[in-house]
Parts: sequence; C-alpha cells; structure tokens
Amino acid sequence: MLLDCGLFQGLKELRLRNWRERVPDPGSVAAVLLSHAHIDHSGYLPLLCRLGFRGPIYCSSGTADLLAVVLPDAAHLQEEEADRANRKGYSKHQPALPLYTERDAQTALARVEPRGYDALFTVADDATAVLRPAGHILGSATVQLDCDGMRLVFTGDLGRYDRPILRDPETVLLADVLIVESTYGDRPHPAGAEDDLARVVNDAARRGGAILVPAFAVDRTQELLWMLRRLERAGRVPTLPVYIDSPMAIEVTDVYRRHPEDCDAEITRAVAAGEQPLAPARLHIARSEQDSRAINRVRGPAIIISSSGMATGGRILHHLAQRVGDPGITVLLVGFQAVGTRGRALEDGATQLTLLGQTVPVRARVERIDALSAHADSGEILRWLGGLTRPPRVTYLVHGEPQASTALAAAIRARYAWDVQVAGDGEIIAL
Repeated sequence: MLLDCGLFQGLKELRLRNWRERVPDPGSVAAVLLSHAHIDHSGYLPLLCRLGFRGPIYCSSGTADLLAVVLPDAAHLQEEEADRANRKGYSKHQPALPLYTERDAQTALARVEPRGYDALFTVADDATAVLRPAGHILGSATVQLDCDGMRLVFTGDLGRYDRPILRDPETVLLADVLIVESTYGDRPHPAGAEDDLARVVNDAARRGGAILVPAFAVDRTQELLWMLRRLERAGRVPTLPVYIDSPMAIEVTDVYRRHPEDCDAEITRAVAAGEQPLAPARLHIARSEQDSRAINRVRGPAIIISSSGMATGGRILHHLAQRVGDPGITVLLVGFQAVGTRGRALEDGATQLTLLGQTVPVRARVERIDALSAHADSGEILRWLGGLTRPPRVTYLVHGEPQASTALAAAIRARYAWDVQVAGDGEIIAL
C-alpha cells in the first residue's frame, strides 16, 4: 500500500526523480491511501497508473472532487510546457515530453474511491483504514491504517487550529507507529495575517501599482478571497479590482461550496444565508487565455492572484515576466517556498529570474505573509500529538527540511519523552 503518491518539486535534483523509477512494481501495489489533493501528495498518481497500478485510490469525498480538478490541470501544464519548449527550443531534450498527459490523469481519476470521514473501510486483505479531518485544505485527512494487529497513523499535512473556512484537525487517540509531517517543526507562525494583508494592500494602493500573488489554487486562494472580503466590509482596505487568473482556482472555489462537511460554522452560516463569503466586491474571473492576456493591460492598483504558489509553473509566470521588472509592483508571497523554486528565489532576494526561457530582472517589492500557512506550526503539532492517550511505539518525522525535522524531534522528546526519529530517505523499517 502507498500512503500518498506525490511529485517532487523544487530543486532540479529532486524534480529529476519524478522521471526515474519511484515504485519498483506498481502492479503489485494493492491500494493508495491519499491524505489530500496537493500535487506534492497526489501528483504522481497518473504516472503510477500508466506504469501498471490497477488498485483503488482511497481518499475523502472533498479530495476526490479536488483531484478531478488538479490532476488534469497538472497534466495540461506539463503538456503545455513541453509544447512551448519545443516551439521555442529551450529544452535540452528533443523533443521535450510531458511527464504524463491529461489522458493519464483521467485514467487515475477512474481509480478514485471516496470514503467518508470517521468511517472504517477495508483497504486490502486484513487491512482497514479510517480517515479523519486534518484541517489543512478541503478534504485533507489523517490516515489510520490497521494491519495485522498494528495501527499506523499518518498525518499527511496537518492543518491549524482556529483558522478560517476549515474545521480544526480532529484528534487521533491511538497509534503504534506514527508518521508526522514537520514542515514548520522549528518555528511558530506569527499572528496577524489580516493586519499584514491590509498593510500590503494599502501600501500598494498608495503607490499605484498592482499586487502579484503567487497562490496555490487549493486553499490559499480561497483564504485570500475570504480575508479580502472581510477587510473590505470592515473598511480597512480600498475596494480594488481582484483578478483570479487560475482556471483551477476558480473550479476549486466551486468545490469548496459543495463540501460543508469540511467547513467551519461561519462559512456554513454565510452560505446558508445566500452570501458569497469567498467573493470580494470587485472580483474578476479570468477563465480563458484571452481573459488572462487582458490582465496585462490592467494599470493602477489591482490584486492579481494566480497559481502556482511557488511560481514553479502556471499563469503566474506570465504575470511575473510582464511585471516583476517594475519597481511599482508588489509580489506578495503567502505560503511556504521550497528550496529551488522561483518563489524561494524571490524570498531570498534574487535580482533576476528565469521565466519562460528568458532572464528577467527583479525590481518589484517582495512582501511575505507567513501567518497564512495552512501547515501546523511546531506548537500546533505538539498540541495535536497531545491528544493521543498513550505514546506511540515509535514516531517518524517526514515532510520537512532537515532543520525543521530535527528541531521538532527534540521538542517531542522534551515534552513527551517519546521515541521519535527523523525518517531517512529510502529507509526500510519494520512495523
């Protein structure tokens, strides 16, 4: 069985692993248990299926609906990039090929079997599972897997407490083997995301320039829309044109409206009252390429939200290429930026970027809001771990850069005195 099945992103040496053998015999895999729909957790599924996987892909209902949006979109972007590289001749490969196609994505989607939260289901012979809300994005779940008298619990990406839109992460009571993400294991998140957003919007309005926001189509875009609407209604920011230039983000926002089981009470009440809690007053939707190109003519204060969140692909690349050389522009980073991504380069003060095969100078102002992260910080992870009624036999930390994982391991030992280890890449363990 596989717990998640994602694409490597960031550093080239990691991205190249997507093209190498990842699962020795995909046909021998009985099932995939998917924690959520983010591409670094689900994006390898189309290739896994093309290489011979024939089993079910189990996930929550919300994740299933999101996969129907994100997997074809990921395939389309890869096909589009390969086509562009062939036309403009900037690939070392002749011809440049996509990792997988939209047809492969549809093959994977046909294997998806959604399951409800908190309901026991059979995964394979002598193996059962339970999914519980993780509060990270719509449909995100922790995975409990019981097999041969052993209980393994995998957090996937653990969400945050008291966050807008989504329910809090649900407690898990028992685990023999626990696998925990550690993205922000070495730090707390700062407070004041709305204050920071208001400051950036007001500053850009005074300067008369646009704000470019590379944002993940799933969750981050919806949270930004929710916050902008609140700030507008409170009179804390001017009502600026807001452009959503991500077909996937548009579809995902519709998916959020269909899944009240994942949403908190405030969103549920607003939808029931016929309100549009994810729609600022001057919202513009760029569905087509023509709509997207028209944004290039927009001048003056405006907010342009486009994926991808780390500027690794998508329409945000065109907006950056068009505007990042303008000192009147603000680039607002609103999520984690992995090493090796354009977003991380901007965060680290890069003076130029490679965009669409060209080197472009960076003169725009770069701002960041750390408080918007959808990942639990170190304190929130420790709070969630405190819900277990007894220590796991062993806890493994994954999904974190070395400093974050090592710091979280030390914090868990200090607070709970558990046996905790930072998982090794490719390590084989006895459950």
